[in-house]
Amino acid sequence: VKEPLSSRAIIGSAIFIIALVGVSLSLFIPLLSIVMERSGASTTLSGLNTATAGLGTLCVAPFVPRLAVHFGVQRIILLSILTCFAVTIGFWLLPFWAWFPLRFIFGAAIGTLFVLSEYWINSAAPPEKRGTVMGIYATMLSIGFVTGPIILTWTGTTGVLPFIAGAGIYLLAIIPLSFAKGEAPDVERGNKTSVFPFMFAVPTATFAALVFGAVETGGFALFPVYGIRHAMPEATAAILISVVAAGNIVSQIPIGWLSDHMDRRFLLLICACIGVAGCIAMPFAVNDLRIFFTVLFIWGGFTGALYTVGLAHLGARYRGQDLANANAAFVMLYSIGLVIGPPLVGLGMDQLGLPGFAISLGCMLAGYAVLISARIATVRVR
Repeated sequence: VKEPLSSRAIIGSAIFIIALVGVSLSLFIPLLSIVMERSGASTTLSGLNTATAGLGTLCVAPFVPRLAVHFGVQRIILLSILTCFAVTIGFWLLPFWAWFPLRFIFGAAIGTLFVLSEYWINSAAPPEKRGTVMGIYATMLSIGFVTGPIILTWTGTTGVLPFIAGAGIYLLAIIPLSFAKGEAPDVERGNKTSVFPFMFAVPTATFAALVFGAVETGGFALFPVYGIRHAMPEATAAILISVVAAGNIVSQIPIGWLSDHMDRRFLLLICACIGVAGCIAMPFAVNDLRIFFTVLFIWGGFTGALYTVGLAHLGARYRGQDLANANAAFVMLYSIGLVIGPPLVGLGMDQLGLPGFAISLGCMLAGYAVLISARIATVRVR
């Protein structure tokens, strides 16, 4: 008789799967952009192609919980992993102008993996350690995102090797899935079958995903531009993103642990306020790199925690299909943030000059802080 896995092993399997997905995803995003640039595609076409993946996530995520009810979490995750593997081979075999349907399918599969993996982790996490577990998850995912571009420097961006490496990583993700065979929590049918009401049912949690997606993507897209316009060398400007990412990696576990010992809404408010303070400090610190790097490190850590703590807050409220629906809503709002963030920050810089970068980021975080304050004042947590 097979001995049941411990809860740590079950959670660890899901975290390992999504960390490997993060590695391959962060490898393919720059790789495909470089290949399109080399093939003569315009930046507009490249941007639209990248955005198609987000559209795939938004279109499929509402149906993921229902699919998981009927077919099981692990079967859908396996199908999504195999789909990602097949699509990455398709990227190599087909010319870039045929990548739009591939990117849509790719985004749909990736979105499914995130919805169900986060449901798996949230559902299996002990309630008293949920924030810590989500912190470990966010840390491993961040490390995965950092690892992908490093692998790309080893494989290069020409030939079949980078595509084989990216596709192979998806096959590796099947190993932890097989290890946890039969142990992933199933999605039990709940009272609500639609994802959309969950977008607004716990806005303190779900809008954390929206704001984090917008701030993260808007910042990452334009931090190098901000640095270059402040007369930084290109190499230094590129490092700004790494400093923010490092703060994100280091902070997630301790902030996740802290969320297990206090009202998560207050912690989200603290994270948002520190994010606003960091935006206020940026224009004053930018001319001293040591101070500027310190500000970015702290800013990256606390803004990144919006996703971690928001996800833990969501997991404390729901179970079964309701939790799967809530996770799908969370991922959808994050994807919307990815779409709206860069244009909003870019518009801020166009209209207000260099200060518009920090002002636009700060306004999004401040708006979220106002929302949390209103919820704390009017809604008592059960």
